[in-house]
Amino acid sequence: MVNIIIIYYVVMSVGILILALLSWLIWDKRFRNRHGQDVPNGFIRTDEIMVDPTTNKKLRVYYNRNTGQRFYKEEK
Repeated sequence: MVNIIIIYYVVMSVGILILALLSWLIWDKRFRNRHGQDVPNGFIRTDEIMVDPTTNKKLRVYYNRNTGQRFYKEEK
């Protein structure tokens, strides 16, 4: 019985670590691909400006009405 409990906690711990790692990789990849200097075609400028908490840079938000995607361009 004790072996089953130990196996359960080991499997759960590994599962949580894998989920946390995948979540971090997916979020980081998604965010990094959405800002830069060249605004893609189809994106329109909005009045929204945000400050990136990791770099403290101002980013202008551009929006694509067809896809709902957002693009962040660094403001000078």
